[in-house]
Amino acid sequence: MTQAVQAYAYLRHSAVREDPAGRRLALETSGGATPAGEAAHPRFFDGFLTAPAPAAAALLAVADVAAARYHRPQLRASLDPVVTANGDRLRFESFSGCGGVYARLDVLADGLDGDEIGHGTTNVDVNIPLREALGRIGAAEPLHLAVGPDALEVTTFEGPVVERKVPLPDRWLRGFAETQVVAAGFDLRAELPAAEAVAFLRALPRAAGGARSGPPRWVVPAGRTLRPTSRPVPGAVCLPGPERLVALQRVLRHARALRVYGPAGVRDASAAAWEVVLPGMRLTLTLSPDASRGFSGEGAVLGALADGDERDTDRIAELLAWEPRIEPADLAEQSGLPVARVRAALTRLGTAGQIGYDTAEAAYFHRQLPYDSGRAEAHNPRLRAARALAAAGAVRLEPGGTLATVTVDDHLQRVRTDERGRASCTCLWWARYRGGRGPCKHVLAVGLARAAAATGAVR
Repeated sequence: MTQAVQAYAYLRHSAVREDPAGRRLALETSGGATPAGEAAHPRFFDGFLTAPAPAAAALLAVADVAAARYHRPQLRASLDPVVTANGDRLRFESFSGCGGVYARLDVLADGLDGDEIGHGTTNVDVNIPLREALGRIGAAEPLHLAVGPDALEVTTFEGPVVERKVPLPDRWLRGFAETQVVAAGFDLRAELPAAEAVAFLRALPRAAGGARSGPPRWVVPAGRTLRPTSRPVPGAVCLPGPERLVALQRVLRHARALRVYGPAGVRDASAAAWEVVLPGMRLTLTLSPDASRGFSGEGAVLGALADGDERDTDRIAELLAWEPRIEPADLAEQSGLPVARVRAALTRLGTAGQIGYDTAEAAYFHRQLPYDSGRAEAHNPRLRAARALAAAGAVRLEPGGTLATVTVDDHLQRVRTDERGRASCTCLWWARYRGGRGPCKHVLAVGLARAAAATGAVR
């Protein structure tokens, strides 16, 4: 597995410190992006959490996911969570080391009481002593939150005193891109009141020993709760690897409701999002279709990467400003591009870590992960292979526009596109997945060749 190295540099460790006004949760920031440009230690918020105990528990849950590998758990992972300030909220995000679980804590305006919330994205230090301190936060204790050091603290340090370097797998980066595309196809499938939500989640298995989860599990709404079913009956939601929801156990005593999101009408294992509603905040875990199957292989972004126009992407990127809600129709009006091209540009920006998707609000949001923006696309094996086939002239477009032939060594693969624009292929990949994990390299190569025929050059 190809890996980059992610370097974290903090002025000091994050900690819960005693303050004259009470306890202070000081979250230290590493390098990140702000409206004023790159900052070594950006500062996004200084004030109080209106629900300290739920916030502490939810932040621990995000850290749990960042430190976990649910598939092959003997291999440890520890990637610092990402925080984005969107002007009206703080979003804390993490991905499991195995790439199959995405966690996000949205601390909304009602959950914060203090100065203005800034704009930007950075990593935050969540270390073992901080985790222990967060676990001791009581419900009645006021908790002051500072995300980033103040100006005086910055000037008193000559340089970073806490530095770490951790491996950053390419599949982890691709997972961020895939998740926002997958989640955009979700609808609200069920909502459980607090008591029923707690009972359902507490009844789930806690661990599976790292083994494959077996056949897909399903749940279906039944009155005020969910009941298990062995097959995808109408209205059912896939529950792949239920032990991966263990991080939600931390917040159950504070839960106000449980919402479940997933695609409609699915017949095979699929991803789903599980959201616990908390006072002034939401904690969401999105699970890949199988415990041994990370988001990086889903292929949901490949079509947009192959067909999208970099000029469209640059134009849309210029219009983003850490908005908590991105409306494609508004961007289409501002940019002069059709909505379909705006959505393709947003998908491409997602591969650079600049776009996320909030299932609760059914809207994209802007963030800017502090990672190499081109790495996820450059190291996608199917897209890389498709570009090589198109550049080598291996694609022959048949008259009529519905058929194409792709020559790979001494084999010929036939790609057919129906009247709805849906493509299929004669290759083994397509026979196995039927498009369920994105297009194969032959379909992608045909898309590139058709774009080249229209524009006169292979991108």
